[in-house]
Amino acid sequence: MRTPLVVVTGVHPVAMDTTMLSLVWDLPRAVSVRHRIDPVSQVLTRTVSDLDGVVEREEIQLEHACVSCALREDIVPTLERLARDERWSTIVAGLPTATEAGRLAHILASDSRLVRHLTLRGVVAAVAAGDVVRDLLSDDLLRERGTHTNPDDDRGVGEVACAQIELADVVVVDDDPGAAATDLLRALARPDVPLVHGVHQLDGTTLLARRHQLDLTSSWCSPELQAAVPPWQGEHAWRLDLSSPRAFHPERLLDQIERLGAGAHRSRGAFWVPTRPGDVLEWSGAGGQLSIGSHSRWGRRDPVTRLIMTGLGAMPRDLPAAFEDLLLSPSEALLDRRGWDVAEDGLEPWLGEIRNVA
Repeated sequence: MRTPLVVVTGVHPVAMDTTMLSLVWDLPRAVSVRHRIDPVSQVLTRTVSDLDGVVEREEIQLEHACVSCALREDIVPTLERLARDERWSTIVAGLPTATEAGRLAHILASDSRLVRHLTLRGVVAAVAAGDVVRDLLSDDLLRERGTHTNPDDDRGVGEVACAQIELADVVVVDDDPGAAATDLLRALARPDVPLVHGVHQLDGTTLLARRHQLDLTSSWCSPELQAAVPPWQGEHAWRLDLSSPRAFHPERLLDQIERLGAGAHRSRGAFWVPTRPGDVLEWSGAGGQLSIGSHSRWGRRDPVTRLIMTGLGAMPRDLPAAFEDLLLSPSEALLDRRGWDVAEDGLEPWLGEIRNVA
């Protein structure tokens, strides 16, 4: 008998806690487990509770104050232990604030021992109604709010919050955020994902009847944008799909990256550069904060540069031109690839050393 698991994510601790409490009240024989990371002391705090009160509270000294260590050292073992405990029939797990659920979902799906005891029913993104636009599109850093997960965590709030929305099976806002914010949330989330206004409207029974579909969420959230992205017809938000088989020019990317990365919008996708033709390179940013990195290999697939950009209000008119200017020109794309056989391309601080050139 596998125990159903619901995972709650968010960038606002209060919105997460309120959502978890509502689910515990609504779900049969539910137990909640909330993990918090202190990035300074590198202590992970675990609190387990049910309708009768706190069952256990423990502090664990982490080797490193990071989500990977927290998952390995306590989160996953605790979930397995609770699933084996016959006192409860449902688990509601609140991940450390500003943590994405993708890694946990992959662990639960790939570990043959865990699969026998746990079934991930859904990932819920808990959102604070009063801060939707600021959370998703401002240039705030997690460390400025005290919600970073380790001393070196320089992530932007928007990049994390947008990624949580994109991965969620249900998005719940603790109140009505207004028409514009609602439009933005719908533009970011998967088209089939319910958007719930008010935690009292969150139906735990319906949530348990579903099942988290890892392939579906992975294809929607993948930098390679494997899932179909339907045309957007919202009244307040906008979405722009920029795509080309050509690579970004490495020098122009370094010099002009802010033309695409800056601004109050969400941008994500994959690109390639001719100096690293085999590498799928990830692009992820929000609110002017941008990160790029090496994601995987193209293998036998034809490389492509594609970015999905989402924002609120009037769409900046210069984005398509900025995208085109970063690409190799048609004549540059026809040049002999051996001309890009270089030892360095200036992108090493973000992408690492050049491994090989085809």
